[in-house]
Amino acid sequence: MHALPPLTADNIPARTPRRGTAVTRWLGRCLLRALRLRVVGHVPDAPQLVVVGAPHTSNWDGAMAIGVALALSIDVRVIAKKEMFRWPFARLLTWMGVIGIDRRNPAGIVGEVDKLFNEREQLYLCIAPEGTRGGAETWKSGFHRMARTAGVPIMVLVFDWGGREIRFADHFDPSEDYQADLTRILGNFHGVQARVPAKLSVPLRELSKD
Repeated sequence: MHALPPLTADNIPARTPRRGTAVTRWLGRCLLRALRLRVVGHVPDAPQLVVVGAPHTSNWDGAMAIGVALALSIDVRVIAKKEMFRWPFARLLTWMGVIGIDRRNPAGIVGEVDKLFNEREQLYLCIAPEGTRGGAETWKSGFHRMARTAGVPIMVLVFDWGGREIRFADHFDPSEDYQADLTRILGNFHGVQARVPAKLSVPLRELSKD
């Protein structure tokens, strides 16, 4: 595998959703330095993406992701149930980039996400397909259905604590073949070390046997 180039706030494509200031970029860089992490890879010149982040075995993965978003001034959003948006947390959640969705909507979560993409010209939505930090048996396929329904590309974000890297590793338009797309995604995780290896999800654990 060829080494990926360093990624900074200065080489982000024009159509990437952005937010932040010089101060927040500095804070992000400080956080990444404290964690001894570097950011590498390429961000596609796309205004909308479903971002798949893994492996997720610790709350430190969230700190890593926050550091990346701040350091690069990328506006990355996550979804949560609408019921969480109550005082005194509503403003804080919004500031953190959390979007509330109505899980009781007959269209389901995929339909709610499709609506979000239709309403916004720019949206990077980050999903943790493992769904848990506790060694998931499988990856949830919702991220793939979301991307297919909304007609947006998938970007693969790799958290490699062994290599001390966050890698923007791959991006592609999802096909009708979920298993083929999943195989492509998992191919980006060979040799990756999770923060807590014992909690690695089964699909990623199987890669170490190859």
